Amino acid sequence: MGLETSKDIMSVYGSIITTFDKAVITIFTIEIMMRIYVHRISFFKDGWSLFDFFIVAISLIPSSAGFEILRILRVLRLFRLITVVPQMRKIVIALVSVIPGMISIAGLLTLLFYIFAIMSVHLFGESFPQWFGTLGESFYTLFQIMTLESWSMGIVRPIMEVHPYAWVFFVPFIFIVTFIMINLIIAIVVDAMNEIKDLDNSELISEIHTNDDNTKDEIKKLRDEIEELKTIILSQKKL
Repeated sequence: MGLETSKDIMSVYGSIITTFDKAVITIFTIEIMMRIYVHRISFFKDGWSLFDFFIVAISLIPSSAGFEILRILRVLRLFRLITVVPQMRKIVIALVSVIPGMISIAGLLTLLFYIFAIMSVHLFGESFPQWFGTLGESFYTLFQIMTLESWSMGIVRPIMEVHPYAWVFFVPFIFIVTFIMINLIIAIVVDAMNEIKDLDNSELISEIHTNDDNTKDEIKKLRDEIEELKTIILSQKKL
């Protein structure tokens, strides 16, 4: 799919790439059909299976009759790597599990942006309408400042030439939004990854204990069989 973006490569190897692409789609389709045949209804109850089914279904959309835009989505087939690589699946599971906490932080972050955007329109809107003329422009400018991209030389220092104490507004904004709120999101994700790691460790320990118990049962059975054999041998000797 990456090679298809090059006109020079497609002009020389276009037929080979197209054939290979069709072969890949065919393999994916056969695999999905076999999984549906084996798992039946349970296939559609598994989130990862539905994800694979959706990705393959997009690849089968025809490239004509107004579906050209949807066909572009076939690049999503690369996401099938997530279902194949266990570590990637763990990361996705961790991200999904932290969505409620991230929504709360995102809500608080939006509220902070809204408050600072209103303040910036009143403080700097007349002097710098290109950055703070409207609420929407203020949101975008504050977002740029949050990312720390050219925030000082590109925005704050020119403003300070007109409003010398503008740093009193921008420095607390950066400290609260960038250094505290964004790190809170990172902390939640890291905590979720640790929980998944702990869960994996507990499952591993449980599996070890189960194997231990099974081994003990097997040893006990072997001892019982040996005792029975001893009894039989001794009885035969007496006879």
